[in-house]
Amino acid sequence: MTLMLAWLSSNIGTIIVAVILAAVVGFVIARMAVDKKRGKSICGGNCAACALHGECHKK
Repeated sequence: MTLMLAWLSSNIGTIIVAVILAAVVGFVIARMAVDKKRGKSICGGNCAACALHGECHKK
């Protein structure tokens, strides 16, 4: 038990950064999924100049 507490105390900075980074990545992925369900696109909206202009906005 003491060894585990020593390891945690010596790596607490790394653990906190990893948890924050995982939360941010999770939020971004969740937001992208919600936007996709709502039909939003991450493109600039200039479909005439896009090579996939017939693929991403099918109705």
